[in-house]
Amino acid sequence: MPSSKDSELPQVDPRWYQDGLRFDCTACGNCCRDHGEYTYVYVSDADLTKLSAELRISEDEFDSVHCDHEDGWRFLKRSGSQCVFLDEKGLCKVYEARPKQCSTWPFWKDNLVSLDVWSGPVKKCCPGINEGELTSADDAERIARETEDWYEGE
Repeated sequence: MPSSKDSELPQVDPRWYQDGLRFDCTACGNCCRDHGEYTYVYVSDADLTKLSAELRISEDEFDSVHCDHEDGWRFLKRSGSQCVFLDEKGLCKVYEARPKQCSTWPFWKDNLVSLDVWSGPVKKCCPGINEGELTSADDAERIARETEDWYEGE
């Protein structure tokens, strides 16, 4: 996310998710569709390598066919209002090679800001929020930092 170069996670005192967060992917594909600011899927050099290998094409071909560029960032092209790799059943066609941003959803810095965000716009986008396996607060923050560090590395 090009909006922040600060890896520090905002803290609410006390940490509202101190007992952990529940998330269970329902494979609905909603996270692969436009939701206001949840629109772009950024592609790092490492993601480009994985994705092009998955599709058995060169990195240059993947970049020219499947990516757009803006302000120094590379991101996946859209197919209408959804990711080009979302199939008709709502499943990811490149799941094993999906970008870091996709693999760390919903544990992003911006989603951990408050319960209102987590249970509001994030839950509206994702029916798996507050369901399934418990992720500890430390693990949620570690995942969020990994994602932020990934962006800073770009």
